[in-house]
Amino acid sequence: MASATATGKLSREEYRRQKDLDAARKAGTAPAALDEEGKAINPHIPQYIAQAPWYLDTGAPSLSHQRIPEYDRSSDKLDNWYDRGAKAGPAAKKYRKGACENCGAVTHKKQDCLERPRKRGAKFTGKDIAPDEVIQEVASGYDAKRDRWNGYDPSEHKKVYDEYAAIEAARQKLREEEIDKQTTTDLAAVRKVAKAGKGEGGGGSGNKDDDFGSSEDEDEDQDKYAEAADAVGQKLDTKTRITVRNLRIREDTAKYLINLDPSSAYYDPKTRSMRDNPVKNVPPEEAIFAGDNFLRYSGEAPEVQKLQLFAWNAAARGNEVHMNANPTEGQLLHKQYEKKKDELKDATKVSILAKYGGEEYLEKAPKELLQGQTEEYVEFSRTGQVIKGKERAKVKSKYPEDVYINNHTAVWGSWYDPSSGEWGFACCHSTVHLSYCTGLAGIEAAQASSAKNLLAASSSAATSTIPTSSTPQQAEATISATSDERKKKAEELFSKRRLGEGDLNIDESKLAAALRDEKDKKRKARDDEDPWGNKRKKAGGTEKHQEVTEEELEAYRMNRRMTEDPMANYVDKEDY
Repeated sequence: MASATATGKLSREEYRRQKDLDAARKAGTAPAALDEEGKAINPHIPQYIAQAPWYLDTGAPSLSHQRIPEYDRSSDKLDNWYDRGAKAGPAAKKYRKGACENCGAVTHKKQDCLERPRKRGAKFTGKDIAPDEVIQEVASGYDAKRDRWNGYDPSEHKKVYDEYAAIEAARQKLREEEIDKQTTTDLAAVRKVAKAGKGEGGGGSGNKDDDFGSSEDEDEDQDKYAEAADAVGQKLDTKTRITVRNLRIREDTAKYLINLDPSSAYYDPKTRSMRDNPVKNVPPEEAIFAGDNFLRYSGEAPEVQKLQLFAWNAAARGNEVHMNANPTEGQLLHKQYEKKKDELKDATKVSILAKYGGEEYLEKAPKELLQGQTEEYVEFSRTGQVIKGKERAKVKSKYPEDVYINNHTAVWGSWYDPSSGEWGFACCHSTVHLSYCTGLAGIEAAQASSAKNLLAASSSAATSTIPTSSTPQQAEATISATSDERKKKAEELFSKRRLGEGDLNIDESKLAAALRDEKDKKRKARDDEDPWGNKRKKAGGTEKHQEVTEEELEAYRMNRRMTEDPMANYVDKEDY
């Protein structure tokens, strides 16, 4: 679009007409636009060149913003500067109203006065009034404003040069006098004095004969300066011995050598680009080179792409937005667009919630609580017991817990009596609920009573199994055999093999059959339930109980629901 349009937003019809006019000008069927000087504007000039910035836009087609502004170049001379310290004629005789209160000059105020502050200013004394300064208006051009030496008087440096030359001449004369006073003709002593004078003067006046130096000293200086010189292809700091290369490090592996598989990422030798990751099984964060696309979509690159897309969409709708012509305006408009979009989204959400309600359903628990994950490692056995790690804290009920009554140090139900099958207190082994604690005496009494009962039961069982006509040796053998059978029975009942934590010898075929039976039982149980989840009553007798095999117990464990496992209900989703 070569012609500049009027500022402001165009309507859809105006935008369409403008596009048709530009197309006709490019095709040559319509006359070209004219600038303020009557010159034709090339219709093929891009829009970001033909369109003037907002601070230079006049509302009419023009290319004046692309031309160098014309100004008087006669003011760019280096000698065109104000005269420093110039005074405007003789000083006044008396103080004038509005003049400087310190010196009496009318060209400046007291706060801008450069003279020494007087004890009593010229306003009050009326004496020693300073003459007025000459104020010159110097119209500096582009070059004169940026000249760092503009207004500098070279004659000021002559004083510094003369002072330095006088000091150097006096130092040279002093060195000659010291050499004349030397009584010996030792060349080393003469060189030492000359070198000392040379160090004091920082190199002397530059004359070899005056310095009394030798070619060896000059060689040392040349070596010193040669060491500080930069090497070719790199920047070397001799003080810190740090090398900063300005070329690519040749030791780096090239992109096409990371993976030599021909079916890996494609490498374009013309543009030296490899868009995909050459090593697929390595994460991009850990890879040496993750591909050009990974760098293209990292950092601030996505934000630039969003700005460009916004500019394209805005230009397609008739708005004058261009990222190359005016990137600052495009970025500001994009920020305003995002802000209004968020405000509109929040207003719509608030209005919907105010009309229909349901705000409480938008609040959800954190993702960590929903998924039940934790950093603590816990390992469970086949039976659900904790093998490694910390066991979960027990859930407390609404009833009071850890309440000790009647001087007890343990709660009711903390001890179980296997002989009588009753529960009691662990602190005194009492099975009476509201009894008073008796401590160790109660425990000893309970153990004695249980030992008597057990001894009586065992003796009665032994006497019942012993024949009346047997000898004492036979009776003792029968009692020992009975005790061995009882121990063997207890080991079978409470062994790890029965609990499922030992080494099990399971038949695979029997285990498969047990798994099928377990699934059939669950399916029949679901069929027997009514629509409300209650089990239907069956007509007939009770079920027969039989011994459970190891295969059936293992099938039950494999199919049962592990409610205490925190990862049992884990679902790998972002949100529920």
